Amino acid sequence: MSDSIQRTSVGDFPISQTVTVPASASLVFVSGTLPDLVDPNVPGVYGNTEVQTVSVFNKLRNILGEQDLDLGDIVQLRVFLVGAAQTDGKLDFAGLQRGYTQFFGTLEQPNKPARTALQVVALPLPGALVEVEAVAARAV
Repeated sequence: MSDSIQRTSVGDFPISQTVTVPASASLVFVSGTLPDLVDPNVPGVYGNTEVQTVSVFNKLRNILGEQDLDLGDIVQLRVFLVGAAQTDGKLDFAGLQRGYTQFFGTLEQPNKPARTALQVVALPLPGALVEVEAVAARAV
């Protein structure tokens, strides 16, 4: 039996149905990560769901880098989305996907985590539409 992380795909969809992490791996849990301002000189403007998703995954990449990990080491994501005005108060799943698919299931980074996306009423950062928490695994 292999001692590596195993993922089962959901067809062409950019997530894994299951991710199996061997007992020998160590897990790194990353707290909910919120987007940065689009322009640091303009307070309260974080962009649409796609822009915020890209911001969050860039931040996650940096956080994981400090642990000698990368986005490809993520085995699970939990995504919290606030309803957007342009989608009549419903979560902007298409915007999430446009941002997310820049980082997962690509030629450069083919690994796909298990993922849950759900709508919430609000996030602790006014103006934020996206918050992501992650679990990464380091195979030893």
